[in-house]
Amino acid sequence: MKRIISTFLIAACATVAHAQTITYTDSMQWKAYDDFNEVFLDKSKYIYRDYSDRPVAVDRWGGAAAIWCQAIYFDMVVNAYRRAEAEGDKARMSKYKTLFTRIFNGEKSQYVNFNFDDCNTNTGWFVYDDIMWWTGALARAYEVFGNNIYLTYSEKSFCRTWYGSAKVGDDGSYADPARFSGKYGGGMFWEWQPIDKPKPHKEGDFRSACINFPTVIAACHLHQLVPEGRTPPTAVRPTRQTKEWYLEKAIEVYDWASSTLVNTSGRVADGIHGGGPEFKDHLYNQATYIGASCMLYKITGETKYRTNAIRGANYVFTTMSSTNGGYLPLEKGVEQGIYAAIFAQYISMLVYDLEQTRFLTYIKKNLQKAWDNRDTERGISNGNFRQKTTSTEQVESYTASGMPALMLMFPVGDSSTGVRSDAAKAEKDLSDVYSLDGKLLMKDVTIDQVNSLDSGLYIYQKRKYVVK
Repeated sequence: MKRIISTFLIAACATVAHAQTITYTDSMQWKAYDDFNEVFLDKSKYIYRDYSDRPVAVDRWGGAAAIWCQAIYFDMVVNAYRRAEAEGDKARMSKYKTLFTRIFNGEKSQYVNFNFDDCNTNTGWFVYDDIMWWTGALARAYEVFGNNIYLTYSEKSFCRTWYGSAKVGDDGSYADPARFSGKYGGGMFWEWQPIDKPKPHKEGDFRSACINFPTVIAACHLHQLVPEGRTPPTAVRPTRQTKEWYLEKAIEVYDWASSTLVNTSGRVADGIHGGGPEFKDHLYNQATYIGASCMLYKITGETKYRTNAIRGANYVFTTMSSTNGGYLPLEKGVEQGIYAAIFAQYISMLVYDLEQTRFLTYIKKNLQKAWDNRDTERGISNGNFRQKTTSTEQVESYTASGMPALMLMFPVGDSSTGVRSDAAKAEKDLSDVYSLDGKLLMKDVTIDQVNSLDSGLYIYQKRKYVVK
């Protein structure tokens, strides 16, 4: 029954792809990102504002976007450079490398020089997941640009979160099973309290998806990036760890979080206080679960991670989006609008790295609608892709980030450089599947999707094909 249901979902997805017309182009996608920066980037400080009508980004209380969301915007400029590099566009590579450097320096200056032991609640660090979002972003910056300072900050922030800070006095995010027994042990705590004079964590403190899966992602990045042969540290609170340690902890945290916070349909709970998992759908939790699963699959090759990533994405597109006309849900409230930008970062791993091109149809549907409904004067979207964005409305940078973040990660493939995207190549290789009597079974699918059918003989790419 499960295989049949999956087949119908794939077929339905392919039908949508066949029917839709894509009018946005590569140049329009670049424009979407540039327009986002024009509206929301404070060019005097090179950090991002929270609202479109803010003249400057002073601080947390005076117009600056939230500290953890700045990390998502930081990811976007890294992704812009990576895309320009993949397309062989030297002019854009230079442009976005310069922009990246300015944003890095601006963020570093704004946020106490990345002193993760400074817990002031205005420009400092006072929640574990805020720090961990930057851990991942800085690791990706090192991966692309190779400057050791990015790796140093990434490792420092990871270890500060894991072990706690001697200066702040917290005992770290890790809910060590040796200290917290049974259902209270494992995974990562979301926060320390009080902020200025923390008390030790106790059983039942909140362990949320938004710290656990980003921890896995960051640990996977660091495992891939740090050199071999490091001597294991002996300090109580080290500032870096070994390659092997990062992977060991990534797997440990993932095993706890996936078994505790995720159900069999791929739905991710928001967290747990000590009872059962507290389910509430959030796109960013689904996104980081997908990303963590993809990264562990790429590192280990274990199929359970691939299966989990697909389940997490299926839940987004077939359940969370089903009541919204097939479009990504927008959550209203402070900072929640950024969830689609986070989703862009990790759904692209599933589509390209794990070759799950079936999800491209949903993504293109969302991007086309977002582009059609953007404010054409400012070039921004209010995040509700189904709703027209007017030229007079105030728009949050959080909600506006979804369209350009997705645009950066999913090229159309008609660049003037002549470099076609992976998406375009994948679609060229798609073909229809027929039964032997000529009945159309599935449209525009990959060979992997054909192999998901029940055992039998089919017609694929105008040839007989056996599924064993």
